Amino acid sequence: MKTLVIVTHPNINESRINKAWVQELQQHSNITIHQLYQAYPNEVIDVAREQALLEAHDRIILQYPFYWYNMPPLLKKWLDAVMQYGWAFGPDGDKMQGKEIGIAISTYGSEESYQLGGANRFTIEELLKPIDAICHYIGARFIPPFTLSDVSNVTDEELEKSKIDYVRYITSVQTTSV
Repeated sequence: MKTLVIVTHPNINESRINKAWVQELQQHSNITIHQLYQAYPNEVIDVAREQALLEAHDRIILQYPFYWYNMPPLLKKWLDAVMQYGWAFGPDGDKMQGKEIGIAISTYGSEESYQLGGANRFTIEELLKPIDAICHYIGARFIPPFTLSDVSNVTDEELEKSKIDYVRYITSVQTTSV
């Protein structure tokens, strides 16, 4: 299975977690890493290039910091530009059919804060329902998210474990969806 990880972090060099994940993924030749903020510093997206990348991979992982209960603005812009009518959906829009899409996010909030009755009121799975809906709409399969919470308090040992777990998440078969 060919895997594409689309990393969308506006300040990747300042990110302890996302930067470490990317460095780990770079050691695996079977994983393609594509950093949107590096590829498009002016946010002018090459749609044909992006669609070709997606077509060449079976599993797509969207990696980003989860803030304001959402994705970074460039990733939203990317989705709007790339998932076009006639390509991803609509007549002849079948290019994403059967692909797997997953999400790898880091959160500042604790795992407990993303529970019913927690500080953020909703679970991560509930907050990611729009991505699940997009996957359904374009005929892709949404795989359960990979998360690392409470990033400001992650120890070096927890970060090392998360890197191993992240690679396992990317390379293993996911049997359920959110």
